[in-house]
Amino acid sequence: MLWVKTFHILFVVSWFAGLFYLPRIYVNLAQAESSDAQALLLGMAQRLYRFMTPLAGLALIFGLWLWLGYGIGRAQGWMHAKLSLVLLLVVYHGMCRHYLLTFQRQANRHSHRFFRAFNEVPVLLLLLILILVVVKPF
Repeated sequence: MLWVKTFHILFVVSWFAGLFYLPRIYVNLAQAESSDAQALLLGMAQRLYRFMTPLAGLALIFGLWLWLGYGIGRAQGWMHAKLSLVLLLVVYHGMCRHYLLTFQRQANRHSHRFFRAFNEVPVLLLLLILILVVVKPF
């Protein structure tokens, strides 16, 4: 079980690295004025999204393995809350894809301020998930 937990943590940390950095690239894309800068940032965003998506899948697979295979958190309130927040993370990941496609079509309508706020969402979700997993308040 410790190996499964180790890989779950590794892939969660790696996925979050992408969730923290990709919206930051969007901030810069929303501010970029030259087509060269836009092309460079868009390429970075595309590669990062392509890299972080399998990491997300592996984090989810190893997490499900811990939950279903070893019964960690089974029938406990904190786990139900955590799974709800993980579902929000998956939705957020999908929103990152949506904004990437919007930038690719050159159809972005959001300001850099919007993406600065959007960039804070995974920080809040991570904080809440960590509180649930470590403190287990219910």
